[in-house]
Amino acid sequence: MLSPRNRELLGLIPAALLVAAGFTAIFIQDQHSTVGAATNATLKQISSVSLTYGALFLGLCVIGHIVIRIALPNADPYLYPLTAVLASIGIVMIYRINPTLARQQAQWLVVGLVCFTVTIGVLKRYGLSLLERYRYTIAFVGIGLTILPRLPGIGGEVNGAYLDIHLGPISFQPAELAKVAIVIFLASYLHDNRQLLVSSGRRLSWLHLPSLKHLGPMLVVWGLAMLTLLLTGELGTSLMFYGAFLALLYIATNRLLFPVAGIALFALGGWFVITHVGHVHARLLDWEHPFNPTLYSAPGGSYQLAQALFAQAEGGIFGTGFDRSLLRLPHHGPFLLPVPESDMIYAVITDELGFVGAAALLCIYLLFVSRGMKIALQARDSFSKLLAAGLSVVVALQVFVIVGGVTRVIPLAGVTLPLVAYGGSSVVMNFVLAALLLVVSDRVRREPAT
Repeated sequence: MLSPRNRELLGLIPAALLVAAGFTAIFIQDQHSTVGAATNATLKQISSVSLTYGALFLGLCVIGHIVIRIALPNADPYLYPLTAVLASIGIVMIYRINPTLARQQAQWLVVGLVCFTVTIGVLKRYGLSLLERYRYTIAFVGIGLTILPRLPGIGGEVNGAYLDIHLGPISFQPAELAKVAIVIFLASYLHDNRQLLVSSGRRLSWLHLPSLKHLGPMLVVWGLAMLTLLLTGELGTSLMFYGAFLALLYIATNRLLFPVAGIALFALGGWFVITHVGHVHARLLDWEHPFNPTLYSAPGGSYQLAQALFAQAEGGIFGTGFDRSLLRLPHHGPFLLPVPESDMIYAVITDELGFVGAAALLCIYLLFVSRGMKIALQARDSFSKLLAAGLSVVVALQVFVIVGGVTRVIPLAGVTLPLVAYGGSSVVMNFVLAALLLVVSDRVRREPAT
């Protein structure tokens, strides 16, 4: 039987083949749609370029594999290949939309692998206890960074939200770092105080109310995170954080009171935000009536959501094929589907790969989350268990928020599809997230069961 690391190495081959096959399909379609295609490029040249891209992608992935093989020999053998497959889908789809952005995404992929390596190296040397010792520092740095998009000069408003900070040619979404920082803090705090949250406090008949002394610090840090996110208008990330917060509370305490009370508070807070924040109310109307002519034609209205629904309907079962969907008007006209490389990339995938391709992508995410949850189930200390579960829940909620928004299950919110959508900060922090899960996995699989 193959060792776990050899299984991981073999699992990288499908990711490289996806890159080669995807670029081949795009190049062939591009040649077929070009006048004089027979003299522009030969099939041999196309295959050579596509194989080169596939080999380069495989080479980058193998570097990460070597780091895991040396530093984390007992880590989960499937998590890293699943990460590579998602990144390969992203590179191909972004190249189909905009080759320049795809090259930038490839550069961020390299940065992500560097951060992946650094994370593994630091935690291998100092252990996961390093995260526990500096939990407040990590939390407040993450929260502080989310305020930066509100500062003049480095931040700016886009469709009612403050998402990015700009430092010269580099832009970054601080919320991507904050999501990992908050999970680390919650996992560490609940690790130390979970028993006190369950046993201390008051009991009113069948209802147990935890002591504010022990629940307070966690609520303060979480409340600051939510407040800063609401100030920046980044409601999709706020929803993601809120769901992760309730999930970790339930996992740590096994008390149904927390998620029930949290959902009730969310409903109350949602009503307040919808009735008092203009652009949130507008998004709700867009969600309820995406094809209303007035909303469709209004600046920042339902045009984006309606076009996404049209694109997904066009894909049918098997899709229109790579590079076959009409994303922009001829002769380099404006995009018919706004922000196709980021917010709407799931709609592009559904259009060109159909229901089958979209379902396959969601299955890959399900596999990724299930591996993370398996790591959490196998962990024998509560910090590792809560950290792995929290990171897995964050990925699941992020996928739900953006896919649910694009498919009109919930109102559209501005978060990225992990590792697939264009965005340097998203790529980097999701590689860090994968590194954290692998470090926990190596610890879990290395320690003998007691």
